[in-house]
Amino acid sequence: MKLNLNSAAILPALMIILIFLSGCKDTTHEEITYKANVPVYMGLDEFRRAVKTTEPQVLVNPGKIYFKDNFIFVNEFHEGVHVINNANPAAPEMVAFVQIPGNVDIAIRNNILFADSYIDLVAIDISDPSNPVEVDRVEDAFPNVLPEPDLNYPVYGLDFSKGVVTGWETREITEVVEKDAYINQNYLIFNDLGVPAVNGAEVSIGPSATGVSGSMARFTVSGDYMYTVHNNNLKVFSIAVTPGISSGNSIPLNRQVETIFPYNNKLFLGTTTGMLVYDLSAPAAPVYVSEFNHINSCDPVVVEGNLAYVTLRSGTQCNGFTNQLDVVDISSLTNPFLVKSYPMYNPHGLGIDNHTLFICDGDAGLKVYDATDPMEIHMHQLAHFSDIKTYDVIPYNGLLMLIGAGGLYQYDYSDLDSLRLLSHIPVAIP
Repeated sequence: MKLNLNSAAILPALMIILIFLSGCKDTTHEEITYKANVPVYMGLDEFRRAVKTTEPQVLVNPGKIYFKDNFIFVNEFHEGVHVINNANPAAPEMVAFVQIPGNVDIAIRNNILFADSYIDLVAIDISDPSNPVEVDRVEDAFPNVLPEPDLNYPVYGLDFSKGVVTGWETREITEVVEKDAYINQNYLIFNDLGVPAVNGAEVSIGPSATGVSGSMARFTVSGDYMYTVHNNNLKVFSIAVTPGISSGNSIPLNRQVETIFPYNNKLFLGTTTGMLVYDLSAPAAPVYVSEFNHINSCDPVVVEGNLAYVTLRSGTQCNGFTNQLDVVDISSLTNPFLVKSYPMYNPHGLGIDNHTLFICDGDAGLKVYDATDPMEIHMHQLAHFSDIKTYDVIPYNGLLMLIGAGGLYQYDYSDLDSLRLLSHIPVAIP
């Protein structure tokens, strides 16, 4: 049988065949190998059973400090909290250590210590400082918190469903991919607010009712509420009843926030691009008052009277190259303005007490100034301890508590003409 096809019928068929054949080509693949940060996980059940009190431990990697009722509480970075009896500052006694995985910040109200533990907020009863006990927990209070990875390498295999990320292993990863294809190796990136993200998901990397924290704190307590800063949010927790802590408002901010300082029913927030002021007249819902802007830089804040003192520093996480002290007039809270700036080496935490200004200038040590005249602070340096690498300070009634790479130092500054070292608890030597 002879099949006759006219040209009108053949042409569409040929076009379909050609289109089909043009899409059928070999795909070339290649094998690539690269180093990456691979997450180390702790299961959620194990993680939430991990808070416990042990015998006193040595300082290894001390972080933030808090002072209350003759006790000093020192964070051991990502490990927990040292409890130190400071009734005699010349002979402080380490009485206990509270293991808290992922801990960085602490605050205290009455006999309850509040601490972050990676993604959770835990409440610990310190009525007996030698035997603190967990009494409450807010799960997922700080979602997607990560320890800092090696920024030279991408993140590989991050999966929050596997548990809490407690660390990283640097491994070689081998993958077979389509040649010349875009390889998404999940680098830790930062958005316009400076908030870190992976795969588009944000991650974060002182008998009075409350005590005294250092200027690097991200937690503070006022009345029945605790305020924390997390990435670009101000978070409010009701702590009137423990157990029974509850999460309240989470106020979005237009920048990355690092520190929080309470003063006269106001919150002064240090951010990478300026200082924000919030009013606590309605404590459950802080209200924005004003802002003072500066170039990108880390900036803890302390306040006394009508002046705020802000240290700006450079560094990888600070997105800037400026190292200075800014003095800001806040006599009109709705219109803060710069009074004067002073160059510094690499300032971190700072403290102010009756016009005496203490600055932790990083590797350049502790610097003490008479700040009575804000226009001439640099002309009135009272002391300089250049042999210590400093991080943060708490000045309190003539006693200066300082934390640095070398441990916990305490100075008597009741005589400003002769500051003297009272005691030093050193870090352990490996």
